[in-house]
Amino acid sequence: MAKPYRTGWGVRASNAWMRTVIRAGLPMWSFRVLIVSGRRTGRAIQTPLALFEQNGRRYLVASYGTVNWVRNLRAAQGKATLRHGRHLETVTAVELPTDRAAEVFRASLVSGPPRVPKPFVALYRRFFVLPYLNVDMDSSPQQFLDNACTHPVFEIVSA
Repeated sequence: MAKPYRTGWGVRASNAWMRTVIRAGLPMWSFRVLIVSGRRTGRAIQTPLALFEQNGRRYLVASYGTVNWVRNLRAAQGKATLRHGRHLETVTAVELPTDRAAEVFRASLVSGPPRVPKPFVALYRRFFVLPYLNVDMDSSPQQFLDNACTHPVFEIVSA
């Protein structure tokens, strides 16, 4: 049984550091800051996320489940902005159907974010991702399909 994801002080501090580094334009592999309107306040909410690439397409994978950025993105009907340095890209995020989401979810777990060194991916996956999942590297495609409904995947389409 996976443990529920909770945002503690460590996650908030890490996200603040990542937002600062990405906004400064420093190279952070495939990480971007997702800017989306808050579903309650309407304020711009900025969340650092890894973009996953597969077959020339880009995806946002909710490894921690239906967290706030997912709820905000759904409420904004997929309209968002991706930021790296001064570059802002207006995008539409389209939520994938469960069967397609399961494929991308599995591939993202196996490969990790593009261009991130494999030792970093292995450590991060082991200590910061797998504890929150009901699947692991050796899980069957059916198990990923069962978990895809609680771990949404969005395809990024330039607006």
